[in-house]
Order: sequence, then structure tokens, then C-alpha cells
Amino acid sequence: MKKTYLLILLSFITLSTFAQRAEEARKVLDKTASIVGNRGGATANFSISGTKISSASSTISIKGNKFYAHTGDATVWYNGKTQWTYLKSTNEVNVTTPTEAQRMRMNPYTFITMYKNGYALSMTQKGTNYQVHMVAQNKQRSVQEVFLTIDSRSYKPSTIKMREGQKWMTISISNFRTGKLSNELFVFKAKDFPSAEVIDLR
Repeated sequence: MKKTYLLILLSFITLSTFAQRAEEARKVLDKTASIVGNRGGATANFSISGTKISSASSTISIKGNKFYAHTGDATVWYNGKTQWTYLKSTNEVNVTTPTEAQRMRMNPYTFITMYKNGYALSMTQKGTNYQVHMVAQNKQRSVQEVFLTIDSRSYKPSTIKMREGQKWMTISISNFRTGKLSNELFVFKAKDFPSAEVIDLR
């Protein structure tokens, strides 16, 4: 009887600890989201590396769930629903409705809305950084797992490591700054690319 009681007590303590860590992780992400999701918008630099992914560097502008990203090879506009990708090598613009994982490849700050639904959260502290771990509760979700490294003083993320299927991708972020960005920045303008072929893949 005593053994059963101890097992129940230990289970309760374990569950309480997990719940507390999840709540702490959510509070950190809430604070990070409020900074990253500045109402006027923000810009940053980031680089991507991973399994079977060519390393690439980019600049990005974000505002809410909208983003504009530019690399040496491509320019991407996303207005919250539709994504336009201009490929310099082919002079083509591909129009798509991107998945969550596809958006995160171009916008590392996609996590600021993802964590609110469908992910189990936990957190540890390493030096001056928080490391938040997100695990998808639905196995069909395109992004199954995310590790976020967040500065505990500024609440700005520096590294995002995400898993899509069995493939891992790491995104390093730097030079984050807030600004006042026009909504027009996040929409492709055909007049600026008069010779480009527009291909609708939706």
C-alpha cells in the first residue's frame, strides 16, 4: 500500500514539474513573441544549414505573419496567405500557398505563432540562454520538433533548430532591429519584374 502511495505521489510530482516547465516555456515564448512581433515590423539577418540543404544567408523583414526575404539567388514575398518566390537564375516567379515548414525555411520567426497550438513545451537554461523545446502533438504536422535558443536578457532568439520528417535544419539569427514597415513590402509587384514569367502553383 505504501509503495503504491509513493508511486502515485512521484507521478504527481513529475507531472507537476512538467506542467511548471511548460508554463515557464510559454511565458518566455510569449515575451519573445511580443518583441519579435513588433507592431510596426522588424528586420534581421539569418543563415540556414541542414541535411541536404545548401547553406544560405538572407535578410528578412517581418510584420505579423507577413515576411519579405532576400538572398543572392531569390526574393520571397508573403502577405499572410500567398507566397511569391522570384528565382534570379530562371527569371521566374512561383506563386504558392506554403506549408508551415516552407514558411519557416524563409521566415525563422514563424515559431512566434506556431507554439500557441499543438505543441508540447519544455525548457532548460544554459548560461545566459533559455532553450525551449517544442514537440508536435499531431504526427501529421509538417514541423515535428523545434529547439529555440533565446537570450534570457533580451528575449531575442539566436538559433532555431527544426525537424521536418527526419531532416534537421538550423537557422542562425543576428542583427534583429525593429522598424516601421509598409504592408506593400510583403506583396510581389509585377511591374518591378516586367520580363519575369509568373507561374501559379496553387
